Amino acid sequence: DLNCGCPLDGVCSKGMGAELLDRTKRLREIVSVASASTSVPMTVKLRVGRHEDQERRMAHTLIEPLKAWGAAAVTLHGRSRVQRYSRLANWDYIGECAQIGARINLPVIGNGDVLSWEDYHAHMESSPLSTCMIARGALIKPWIFTEIKEKRYWDIRSSERLELMRNFCRFGLDHWGSDTLGVERTRSFLLEWQAWTCRYVPVGLLEVLPPRMNHRNPGFIARDDLEQLMSGTQASDWIKISEMLLGKVPEGFNFKPKHRSSEKSTSEATQAEG
Repeated sequence: DLNCGCPLDGVCSKGMGAELLDRTKRLREIVSVASASTSVPMTVKLRVGRHEDQERRMAHTLIEPLKAWGAAAVTLHGRSRVQRYSRLANWDYIGECAQIGARINLPVIGNGDVLSWEDYHAHMESSPLSTCMIARGALIKPWIFTEIKEKRYWDIRSSERLELMRNFCRFGLDHWGSDTLGVERTRSFLLEWQAWTCRYVPVGLLEVLPPRMNHRNPGFIARDDLEQLMSGTQASDWIKISEMLLGKVPEGFNFKPKHRSSEKSTSEATQAEG
């Protein structure tokens, strides 16, 4: 998969990620060579363009060329590079691109803000998408795939969520080893995940369904102490959970999540708001 969807400055400044949307010649070279060099399907992920304004969207202009260059499928995130993760994904535009893909027999996969089985099925029924890619939704609630398959909400309990995390740690220790390095490597990934799962509001406590990606946790009275801890937004809360599963952290340990999806540079924030 070629990721032309990453909007981060450190990536785009090197001519990678969403910057490739503006470098058609380079994009053609990469897709053509990569697709000809592998026996597995070569896919490409896009954003709508650098900017969201209608006249500057460009993903729809790339669907047919990408197929000609050898892409086997295209995933489209319904935001621009400048938007990053702000505002809502533009699913109407994703649908327009899916229509183009259907006409030339190129699978188009939609991406952006899917947080419930209702979101998924609504998007699938409204346009000729092949499927939806689920990213942040899967980090916040990994059981979303069960909900989609069974077309129901799962009011998962804190004990069940802890068991998922226990399995996550077991997989990490199996992969990296159960020595000190393996434990701390596993812990770092668990804590990065906690920075997302803390955003989950138990469906049994919601007043309105479906839940929305852009609705932040307003604070709630949890049904038990563990559920309350899991909703904590401080690194100290996540560390406590990690200690329940992996033992005490080393002396002087602290943690700051690497992913800051909502952060923008001043210039990009100005453009996005303007």
